[in-house]
Amino acid sequence: MIVDLEKFIKQEQPYWDELEGLIALRTKDAAHESDLAESRRFYYLYRRATSGLARIQPFAAEISLTAKLDSLVSRAYPYVYGGRKEKTRFRPLHWFCVGFPCAFRRQFTAFIFISVTITLGSILGAVAVQYDDESKSTIMPFAHLMGNPADRVALEEATDLEDQMGRHNTFAATLMVNNIRVSIFNLALGITYGLGTLLITFYNGVILGGVMLDYIRAGESVFLAAWLLPHGSVEIPAILFAGQAGLIIGQCLLGWRSALSVRERFRACAQDITMLIYGVAILLVWAGIIESFLSQYHGPNLYPWKIAFGTIQLAVLFAFLLFAGRNQEQEDAHA
Repeated sequence: MIVDLEKFIKQEQPYWDELEGLIALRTKDAAHESDLAESRRFYYLYRRATSGLARIQPFAAEISLTAKLDSLVSRAYPYVYGGRKEKTRFRPLHWFCVGFPCAFRRQFTAFIFISVTITLGSILGAVAVQYDDESKSTIMPFAHLMGNPADRVALEEATDLEDQMGRHNTFAATLMVNNIRVSIFNLALGITYGLGTLLITFYNGVILGGVMLDYIRAGESVFLAAWLLPHGSVEIPAILFAGQAGLIIGQCLLGWRSALSVRERFRACAQDITMLIYGVAILLVWAGIIESFLSQYHGPNLYPWKIAFGTIQLAVLFAFLLFAGRNQEQEDAHA
């Protein structure tokens, strides 16, 4: 909410005037070719204008200003998203190290929503298993999770590593396919205005909470941490990032407090959605490798190393998401 509307307008007016001038320049000279710095500045001014438009819309007394700013954004839109002469060069490392974390931070609200959803699902799954053992047959999707966790742990620890290899690699492949499927559903169900994304995330939280409570209740907390942390510290966030992208799609369809059309809203968010899904793909491949070569091998002597690996990996991932690419953001803001 804008506390001082007059101060806000006075602060933003120079940016709107600058955008107006750049539009006039491009309209007057159709052959004008912008350099990278000018294009970045134009995009920054456009995003700032769309944000300003959303903030002044609730003020009925500013109808004329709203109409003027809406016109400015509409005229800038084709120069931002239409008629591009050059294709964006695919830079895998830059996309992952800069584009992905920047998109995550820009859409952090969606990540909070999806994280709360999976947390609530986990609580429900844990409560269900605690008070009704029969619920395991409904909650848990894999047959080997139906029995007593202590029996499974004893069997795993009694089996030597060579015998575990073939069986565990097959199981890890099954889990990887399942996680890719869940991530795709999380994204695609954004077309249900985000409701489907929330439901499937909630259900996966129920599974996670049920499994965790079952092993903790059986006194196998160390085994559980050593089993889940190495791959889960990447895999679970990746599924959440896919859900984050799904919620962005839902938000674009709903268009709360936005004067832009659905097409324009999707154009504005397309880059963030693409970057998030690219990051999800990379993280799921890495999680699959870790699951095949580390997570599925069990032995008390391995547990401390596996837990330490997973904990450090989780800390590095979130440090990466919070800080990577900030220099680029600052350059764009001051371009």
